[in-house]
Amino acid sequence: MFYKNARIYGSDFQFHNGAFEVTADGRFGAVCPENVPADAIDLNGATVIPGLIEVHSHGNSGYDFSDGDYEGLKKMAEFYLSCGVTSFAPASMTLPYDVLEKAFATAKQLVEEKPAGCAVLRGIQMEGPYFSYKKRGAQNADYLKEPDFEGFKKLFDSCGGLVRIVDIAPELPGAVEFTREASKLCTVSVAHTDSDYDHARDVFANGATHLTHLYNAMPGINHRNPGVIPAAVEAPQVRAEIICDGLHIHPAAVRMAFSMFGGERMIIVSDSGRCAGQTEGYQFDLGGQMAEIRGGVAKLVGTETIACSATNLWQCLVNCVSWGIKEEDVVRACTYNPACALGAQGEVGSIESGKAADFVICNADYSGRRVFLAGKEI
Repeated sequence: MFYKNARIYGSDFQFHNGAFEVTADGRFGAVCPENVPADAIDLNGATVIPGLIEVHSHGNSGYDFSDGDYEGLKKMAEFYLSCGVTSFAPASMTLPYDVLEKAFATAKQLVEEKPAGCAVLRGIQMEGPYFSYKKRGAQNADYLKEPDFEGFKKLFDSCGGLVRIVDIAPELPGAVEFTREASKLCTVSVAHTDSDYDHARDVFANGATHLTHLYNAMPGINHRNPGVIPAAVEAPQVRAEIICDGLHIHPAAVRMAFSMFGGERMIIVSDSGRCAGQTEGYQFDLGGQMAEIRGGVAKLVGTETIACSATNLWQCLVNCVSWGIKEEDVVRACTYNPACALGAQGEVGSIESGKAADFVICNADYSGRRVFLAGKEI
């Protein structure tokens, strides 16, 4: 099947006017070929981008990945797909290993069963428990641990290696050694940290290549004590996630992040919780602590501590374009870059011959969304 007269976001991270093919097995065929069949479907100039890839979301629709509820995970995957997210890696919380193992087992089950109508699970982000007490944010302090490669490896093996990102605070004892070993298995990310510049630089030099929710739960930039962020900027292999709900981070700071790291190193995430899709005042459990939607964002009850967002990745994309960030960079930060963080860039993340035909057709302002998974409209 061919689609013509489309504004296609190509594998060169630029938009091109042309046609593309979806093969019978749900893959992209020819992209912008010279010869297009006469019966090709006319998209009348619509924009076509790869399906979005979410690497940091805890939940939505009243469900949280850490619940270890398979039916809940399926509901989450259905919601992601409805929002243009065709691939995702759910994020866990700081919890005991046995609780994490149960949640990770549901991820493995989803991968094995491949239920219809669900976004494809392509990994797990293990957010905790190897975090700083001072910068724990909404992570439960009762379950914090120092980096523990043996414990991590057991969890990694239990789910068949689905952990694609694991987070640590660089200043903790054993962080460098953990990073050196864990980076042989998956992406290692710096998160929930009070690290100085030198400790951060050490883990980046030993295999860490990711920064979880830039600005949040880490020291700000100081000209005498530069901290984590300048260390990450100086390490060219490091990509930085950023939450773009407009509440966690001011749009000016988002624009600054794209200037510091460049579009090729930014990853947009929602960091949504089970509250995504719910209304103001909704209360819920988050890793053993109560949170609520207040002012459009989730906060721990009785505090001003931001717990998670109540948005979705498509809205984050729309926000960033409206804030004046280069459109091509925004799309890349929602598609190809997160695919790289999961090691899935050979399968998804761009409209390219041979890759899974996961894509979204929409208007130039990103309204009127139509979502396709493996070539089929949902």
